[in-house]
Amino acid sequence: MAFSTATVVTAPYGSWKSPITADVVSGATKDLAGTAVDGRGRLIWLENRPTESGRGVLVLEPENTGGEAVDVTPKEFGVRTLAQEYGGGAFTVSGDLVFFVNYNDQRLYKQSLSSLDVPPVPLTPDYGGPVVSYADGRLDARFKRFISVREDRRESSLNPPTTIVSIALGSKDIQEPGVLVSGSDFYAFPRLDPTSERIAWIQWNHPNMPWDKTELWVGYISENGEVYKRVCVAGYDPSVVESPTEPKWSPDGELFFITDRENGFWNLHKWIESENKVASVYSLEAEFTRPLWTFGMNSYEFVQSSKQRNLIACSYRQQGRSYLGIIDVQGSKLTVIDTPCTDINNITSGNDCLYVEGASEVLPSSVAKVTFDDDKSKAVDFDIIWSSSPDSLKFSSYISKPELIEFPTEVSGQNAYAYFYPPSNPDFQASEGEKPPLLLMSHGGPTAETRGILNLSIQYWTSRGWAVVDVNYGGSTGYGREYRERLLGQWGIVDVNDCCSCATYLVDSGKVDKERLCIMGGSAGGYTTLAVLAFRKTFKAGASLYGIADLNLLRAETHKFESHYVDNLVGGDIEKECYERSPINHVDDFSCPIIIFQGLEDNVVPPDQARKIYEAVKEKGVPVALVEYEGEQHGFRKAENIKFTLEQEMVFFARLIGHFDVADDITPIKIDNFDS
Repeated sequence: MAFSTATVVTAPYGSWKSPITADVVSGATKDLAGTAVDGRGRLIWLENRPTESGRGVLVLEPENTGGEAVDVTPKEFGVRTLAQEYGGGAFTVSGDLVFFVNYNDQRLYKQSLSSLDVPPVPLTPDYGGPVVSYADGRLDARFKRFISVREDRRESSLNPPTTIVSIALGSKDIQEPGVLVSGSDFYAFPRLDPTSERIAWIQWNHPNMPWDKTELWVGYISENGEVYKRVCVAGYDPSVVESPTEPKWSPDGELFFITDRENGFWNLHKWIESENKVASVYSLEAEFTRPLWTFGMNSYEFVQSSKQRNLIACSYRQQGRSYLGIIDVQGSKLTVIDTPCTDINNITSGNDCLYVEGASEVLPSSVAKVTFDDDKSKAVDFDIIWSSSPDSLKFSSYISKPELIEFPTEVSGQNAYAYFYPPSNPDFQASEGEKPPLLLMSHGGPTAETRGILNLSIQYWTSRGWAVVDVNYGGSTGYGREYRERLLGQWGIVDVNDCCSCATYLVDSGKVDKERLCIMGGSAGGYTTLAVLAFRKTFKAGASLYGIADLNLLRAETHKFESHYVDNLVGGDIEKECYERSPINHVDDFSCPIIIFQGLEDNVVPPDQARKIYEAVKEKGVPVALVEYEGEQHGFRKAENIKFTLEQEMVFFARLIGHFDVADDITPIKIDNFDS
């Protein structure tokens, strides 16, 4: 591209000029929030647009190849649910109809795809504000109703009841939804069989999270639409620790689901209804699903072959990489389908094809149409329908490809994993002997997984001469229950040790500069960042995005979904341990600069966490800066704030530990105890 020059300039790491600007990162990257197929086989996806303050818009694929995609969602609407704060499952498509939750009022609406000029029609009552949320719904054609998970915050925002409700569709007047299933703290995946005579769902209770222990139930539906009998399919046996998830009925009425009961990995199983027993469909030391942070996950689909075998298309994750597979249920055989994607999230069944939400080290988050041969044994066509960052191909010569590294931890015989991205820019090189500064990224969750895919936020750093390492510390997902449970009772210890061990490993390998080690993380990753800076001396500076400083305050103030999460992660004498592991109580141990970013409407990690740590570190005399964003929640959605955060992190690190000037024209904010 025109930006590149014939001569390679020698300049310090971190000072390189790059076409991957903060404007490019914040404006080019859309977020995918689900896919579905309508009655005509057309793909519909939900994209969140930073350039529209993060508004969620449903989009219909073009009628013809090369045509324009059509926005389904009117401009005065935004598709997003606040159920469990993290949302997901905000829309459902059935035939010509789309059902969606509108962000501003959290009401459920119905819209016709063949009459987009007709405004969406509300289906649920107006409670005078966004106090009741719906998610993960399905149409029940037998009783002309919509079945959904409901979170009701009318009486309490800290402990709102969650139920499975039915919403009438045939009435002229909007009615109060009727409760179908209640009594547990949480519900997900209400799924009807093909005849609407049985309904499956997942439920769990405090203090468990849905990856710790859940139950799968089936309810039988009477002639008047009530659930009159219930059977617990999985999760009821106290001697079997499992977390069943993603129940789904096959076209002929068999119930399939994913659980981790035998080998500690989430594998496919099915229910033998006549005996109320569970049978394994295919066993593999791989994860066939992800942790249930959001509603609406869809990791497998039923497909038909020319020979009418029962086949399941699935995605699974093994040793830091995703695979697309076809399982022959009768033969218990798995066929791996070769595609360019090394990372796969949801898959959606289309007409003689699959729509795969995937990515790779050179492919940003995308939706690909995968067409199979008649036997469903190989892909014959792979076509990108949607891309989160269509302009990213322009920067291919600047892209740093990740290397999956395995490094020793402080526990003898235990290793952990990370993706290492070396500096990469065809226009620049560093002086011989100079080693690059390192930015270590600590992911949120903490029960989550970072993935080695094309992310322009990372390339922003590497194309300027930084090395980046993205760590899957002990407790991350993707490596089975045993790895996931390394963090139980050890949060603030194992994650801290693993991040420090990873940085030390890279220093010892000669890949990075020991004097320029920086760490950043958001949410739980922000906690790990603050804990690393408080309890260890490995890093020289840090950035915390909506991070946790006070664990006891978090327990008192956070939302229902995570209100007991800390209990299991910290363990022991909970108040005492939380006090000991809270960075706010160890301010005297802070010695290196930190910059803090916080949304003022954050209900997961409330803003007083950021203010408390900022004031305490400032009073100690350590260089510190605080940036607060009006109108932002847990995670920044507005393009201007994403841009500002990226630029201020960069210039903060450059001024305080970098020993270089950034090439971009960035006006730095005032740093307390540094700027006069």
